[in-house]
Amino acid sequence: MSSSKKPKKESAALPYADAVARLDTILADLEEGRVDIDGLSALVAEAAELLALCRAKIQDAEVQVTRITEKLEETQVQPSEEVPSSQVSSAPEPEGEEPAGDEPHIPF
Repeated sequence: MSSSKKPKKESAALPYADAVARLDTILADLEEGRVDIDGLSALVAEAAELLALCRAKIQDAEVQVTRITEKLEETQVQPSEEVPSSQVSSAPEPEGEEPAGDEPHIPF
């Protein structure tokens, strides 16, 4: 028969990966008939507890990721409004290149 049920306090602190691994073991034991009738209900109860734990951890992770992404979106630099062309200072055009715009560049 498979290992005995873990106490609730211990399973609550169980990492997600360990809980999933234990669920896989329980499932394999059930599928391969390694569980006798006397241990079946305890094993199913353990699996239900582990499943609830995994679901809670997934939900907590989703909430945390949502909070983090919302916080990132709030702190992101907002695109600045377009600056009117009259307020833009133009740098001198490099020699030998035509300036952008409609008027040709006339060097003096």
